[in-house]
Amino acid sequence: MNAFGDTIVAFPGRKPLQVGFSREELTRILDLYGRMVAAGQWRDYAMDFAREAASFAAFRRTAERPQARIEKRPALRNKQGMWTLFGEHGQVLKRGHELAGVIAPVERRLMKAVDD
Repeated sequence: MNAFGDTIVAFPGRKPLQVGFSREELTRILDLYGRMVAAGQWRDYAMDFAREAASFAAFRRTAERPQARIEKRPALRNKQGMWTLFGEHGQVLKRGHELAGVIAPVERRLMKAVDD
């Protein structure tokens, strides 16, 4: 890990032109997406990389609003956490400093009770 964390700074002193996901973060998100597709919950996704935030949106159907949206906003890193999970109607479901804790409510949907 370098002095700047996991971010790569192309030109010191300049703000980056966009925020993105690291390989580990994207792997974790796409793993969850794959499991939700296999369970029949999600069918499509979209990613957006803006100057202030990067987001991953998962859709039940292509033409709908996203069922879940995961957003990474580094400006909130020292405040309420840079990760946010939004629900289908835009409400904030979870905020946090770690991706695993923020996506936990979505992963809980995949669990099913098993009778002996």
